[in-house]
Amino acid sequence: MEWPSMNIKRSLPDFCTSYHDAVRAELEKVIDSSPSALRNMLRYHMGWQDEHGCPCRGESGKFIRPTLCLLSCEAVGGDTSQAMPVAAAVELIHSFSLIHDDIEDASYDRHHRPAVWRLWGQPQAINAGDAMFALAYQALLKLKEKGIADDKIAISTRMLSLACLELCEGQYLDLEYENRLDITVDDYLGMAAKKTAALLAVSTALGAYVSSEYSRVVDSLHLFGRELGMAFQIRDDIMGIWGMEENTGKSAGDIPRRKKTLPVVYGLQHSAGKGKASLQKLYAQEFIVGEDIAEVKRVLERSGARAYAENLAEQHYHRALAQLEATGLDSSRKAPLKEIACFLLKRDF
Repeated sequence: MEWPSMNIKRSLPDFCTSYHDAVRAELEKVIDSSPSALRNMLRYHMGWQDEHGCPCRGESGKFIRPTLCLLSCEAVGGDTSQAMPVAAAVELIHSFSLIHDDIEDASYDRHHRPAVWRLWGQPQAINAGDAMFALAYQALLKLKEKGIADDKIAISTRMLSLACLELCEGQYLDLEYENRLDITVDDYLGMAAKKTAALLAVSTALGAYVSSEYSRVVDSLHLFGRELGMAFQIRDDIMGIWGMEENTGKSAGDIPRRKKTLPVVYGLQHSAGKGKASLQKLYAQEFIVGEDIAEVKRVLERSGARAYAENLAEQHYHRALAQLEATGLDSSRKAPLKEIACFLLKRDF
């Protein structure tokens, strides 16, 4: 398969990281307004301090969603300072989902450190996630201070709320599918569209919307984000099986947890004979460990699951680019969004 030409780096493109300081400053203002009892957990999750409350340089997230938000704002000729509350809001929603996701998946690590629930316990980690969710809407209300009209703030709030509902439904389906062997590729894609793509889609749409009139351009950027989100999730699934822990910051534990990610769903559908029987038997167990993990990988490789997933991720990437072209924006305005899309397709972390 021929991939888009771009060096694989364990960092975002330089023009993307230029937003990080401003996004972090906005996030810190919002998080530091939270109740003091919760603040340590929130700041720990963000990588700003250790479990004892001491400042540190822990690895934080990639800020993909706020970056897409701000790039979309710039693409339509907007002022990124106006969209900064939205950038903070989508990252807080993402953080809420990660804290809860780590509990639901029993994931021990996040960004090369123990997940919040491992240090504070599951009940308090749920509280931390809930706080992140509430703070996202506090962040969004700061649009008023940027001169954004009330009706536009109300519509932005509704757009984010609908994306959150999709995210929650997608997470429900993801968990539901863990105990089923009859999941189809279409089932999986419907789940991924909700769990992951919805939040990327609203990130690109809102970044443009707060800086322009709601129009065909915003609609196209919304679809760009959705298609990119699908490519992003499929890439995540590939790394969840074949990725290196030192790159991803979390164990490649999708097989031990019997998660029905795209390669597994494809493998269950398309493996034949002993391979299919072996896969079905292993995924009927409570856990998959040791040599059984290697067996799953062998069966998936033989079924063509990895190649299928890589090809499908590329298809969604090209659909994303087609939606970007549909905006009619100048090439110079689209270039940063194209570059980050290519990066997300080829990332190894």
